[in-house]
Amino acid sequence: MSLQETGILARIRELLPGGGQLTDDCGALPATPTGQTLLVTTDLMESGQHFSLDWHPPDLLARKLLMVNLSDLDASGARPFGYTLTLALGPEVDAPWLDRFLAGLAAASREAGVVVLGGDTVGRPSGLGLGLTAFGFATRWLRRDGLRPGDRLFVDQRPGASLRGLRKLQTGLRWDPARPDAELEAHLAPRPRLGLGLLLAGIPDIHACLDLSDGLSRDLRNLAEASGLSIAVDPALDEDALRGGEDYARCFGSSMPQAELEARLGLPLIPVGEALPRGESPLLAYDGRSLHPMPDLSFDHFGSS
Repeated sequence: MSLQETGILARIRELLPGGGQLTDDCGALPATPTGQTLLVTTDLMESGQHFSLDWHPPDLLARKLLMVNLSDLDASGARPFGYTLTLALGPEVDAPWLDRFLAGLAAASREAGVVVLGGDTVGRPSGLGLGLTAFGFATRWLRRDGLRPGDRLFVDQRPGASLRGLRKLQTGLRWDPARPDAELEAHLAPRPRLGLGLLLAGIPDIHACLDLSDGLSRDLRNLAEASGLSIAVDPALDEDALRGGEDYARCFGSSMPQAELEARLGLPLIPVGEALPRGESPLLAYDGRSLHPMPDLSFDHFGSS
């Protein structure tokens, strides 16, 4: 049975937290509290480009769509409160698939304490397009451009698991909730450590942060370029850590010693680099004798392969 817009909207209103308020052409954002900043982030996910309908369960896909946006807000020091949702649905998507997607999004929304504020739906000739824009308030906006020479760079989760999960999917392995695989879950349903960004924003000696989504060789470069510095990459990192994206860890720079940070945050950290005055390249690798430019190994959304 083909989907109709009125039916889709009815299911959104019924299933999603906040859906019962979707009765007008526009939604309303709450007033920004005194001393805070309203932050916004958005992500698009396209079948065939960012995910495959052949192997991505709809409930896990919905969770991922929400979490990649909330991860951006959290890494910026914001507490999320709501989002808008855009669905572009091809004929491959039927009513049972959509119900599983919305049920997964509803569960993830309740878990994160966020509500749907609005959105749009449209049909398309084929495939599936997903868009989500999330909003949050930050007392201290943790930006990319505050890194200082001498800062050490850390992440809160070991990078590379999502890439290894993707490789498993490409070889035919599929998600089985009865036999969960941590690397498959890292790719299909990431669980960023939401709330850590708020803790980081409360520590003045943490100077810059982003969420690790494009791979360390791209994201460290982004931090270095935004701050006008270079970053020497930790030589202990393997190629999966440098190349893989979609890990959604907090990646941040601080002048505090690692042990002191770990005690303050209550979790182990993985060192990934050190900020230096701007050199030959924004990202530098040590070959045992000297530092030399490191290439960008990450996925290119506009590349030919």
